[in-house]
Amino acid sequence: MLDESTLGVPFGPFLTGFLILVVSAFIASYRQADPLLDAVPTVRFKDPILSYLSAFRFNFGNGALMLKEGYENTKPGLFKIATFRRWIVVPSGSGLIEEVMKAPDNVISVVEPLLDVLQTRYTLVFLNMDDMYHRGVVRSKLTRNIAATFDQVHDELVSALRDCIPTTGHEWVKVSIMPTMQRIVCQASGRVFVGVPLCRDHDYQTLVINFIVNLIQSGFIISCFPKFLKPIVARLICRVPTHVRQTMEFIRPIVEERSAKMKEFGQNWDDAPSDMLMWLMSEAKGVERSLEGWARRLLMLNFASIHSTSLTFTQVLYRLLAHPEYIEPFRQEVEAVVAEEGWTKAGMDKMRKIDSFVRETQRIDGPIFVGLNRLSLSPFTFSNGVTIPAGTLFGLPVHSVHMDEEIYPNAQEFDGFRFLKLREKEGDDVLAARHQMVTTSAELLGFGLGRHSCPGRFLAANEVKALLAHIIVTYDIKFEEGKGVPREYRLPSFRAPRNANILFRKRQR
Repeated sequence: MLDESTLGVPFGPFLTGFLILVVSAFIASYRQADPLLDAVPTVRFKDPILSYLSAFRFNFGNGALMLKEGYENTKPGLFKIATFRRWIVVPSGSGLIEEVMKAPDNVISVVEPLLDVLQTRYTLVFLNMDDMYHRGVVRSKLTRNIAATFDQVHDELVSALRDCIPTTGHEWVKVSIMPTMQRIVCQASGRVFVGVPLCRDHDYQTLVINFIVNLIQSGFIISCFPKFLKPIVARLICRVPTHVRQTMEFIRPIVEERSAKMKEFGQNWDDAPSDMLMWLMSEAKGVERSLEGWARRLLMLNFASIHSTSLTFTQVLYRLLAHPEYIEPFRQEVEAVVAEEGWTKAGMDKMRKIDSFVRETQRIDGPIFVGLNRLSLSPFTFSNGVTIPAGTLFGLPVHSVHMDEEIYPNAQEFDGFRFLKLREKEGDDVLAARHQMVTTSAELLGFGLGRHSCPGRFLAANEVKALLAHIIVTYDIKFEEGKGVPREYRLPSFRAPRNANILFRKRQR
C-alpha cells in the first residue's frame, strides 16, 4: 500500500492535480512555437498541439524512457521534451551541463524554478529569497564544525536507534523503515540544529516532519490551479503559518535564555552553544533577527535535510539487503576503523567501502530523473552556437548521465565497490577524492554541481555513513519472509522508494 506520508505527494490529489493541469493547459492557450526552441531536437512531437500528446506520455507513460531517448540520440547536444505547462530543454553532454550550472544567476536562475515548485508566493510568503543568509551559515559554520559536532550526531543516532528499534535477546523486531528513518534523521539533525533536549522531543519532531510533507503537497496542488484561484487554495490546504507559530513556541525558551546570555557576556560568552540556532542568532540581521525569523529558517533547513537524507538511507538499506554479501566486508572495515579512530569524523573518512556503496546507490537509485532545474532570465547561447530564449526551463538528465555506459562501464550493474576501485586506481589522494561521496561533478549529479551544489551534503553524508556503519555492527537485518525490495513509486521527473517492513535483531556473533 502506498505510504503517502513518506512520499511527500498524496496519491489522490496528485492524480486530481494532473487532470486539472491538463485541462488548464488547453483552456489557457495552445503551446506557442518559438524559432529558437524549434531548432532544438524534440523527443516525440514538436507541433504545438500534438506536443500535448508527448506531455501526456511523459507524465502518465514512461517519462524516464523518453528522457533516455533524448539523451542518447542527441549526446553531446541539447533536446527538449514537452510537459503540460512548457518545454524543458535538456543538455545531454557534460560540457553543456556545466555551462548551465556555471552560468551567472542573473542569466540562468536556480531560484525561480524552486519558487514555482514550492509556490512560495503562497506557501512561504514570509521567506525573503533575496536574503538566504542561512545558506551561508550552512556553508561556513556547519561545514567547518562537522568534525567538532560529529560525536553529538553519533550519540543522537545511537539514542534514536535504541528508542525506535527496541531489540531484546534473539527476537526479531519488525520496523516500518521509512517513517522510522525520518524520525532518526530528524533527531540527529536536530542535535546540530537546536541541541538537546528539543531534538528528542517527539512533538517537535512530528511538527518538523509534517511541515516538510505539507509544504511539498501544498506546492504541488497549488501549482495545478489558475493564478486567480491559488490564494484561495493556499488558505485551504497550506498549514505553513501554523507550523511557524508552533516552532516559535518550541524555541522561545531557548532563544530567550540565549539572548539574555548574549546580552550579558557578549563576545566573552566562552561556552556558547555550537548549533545552528546559535549561529543563526549570531548572523541574522534586520527583520530576520526575531523569534519568527529564526523559526522560519530552522523549518527550511529541516526541509532541506530530513526528507532527502532519510530517502537516501532507505535506498542504501534496500540495496544492502538485496546484496547481503557486502555486510561482512563492511563490518570488518567499520570495526577496524573504529578501533583506530573511534566514532569520529576522521573515522568516517576512512570508511571507504561504505562511502563507495552509498555513492553507487546514489548513482543507480537516486530520486531524480530530470531535475536541478534552472530558468533562463535572458537569452543564453551555448558553446555549440545554439541560443535558448529567455523564459526557458532547463532540466538536467540526472539519471541518464548516471546510466551512461561511456561514463560508467556496465552502468546497469550495481557495483558497491565501483568508486572504491576508482579511488584506488588514481594512486593520488587529491585525484582519488573526486570519487568520494561528497564530491560533485558533471558525471554524478546527486548533490548538484558548482556554487549551487547542496551545502548540507557534508552533514548528510556523515549521517548516512554513520547510521549505516552503526546498524551493520549492531544488528542483523533482513526483509520479511518472502518479501524483497518494494517496487518504486515513479513520477515523470523523480521516483521514491515505497515503504517496507524490515526485521532487526541484536547482532548474533
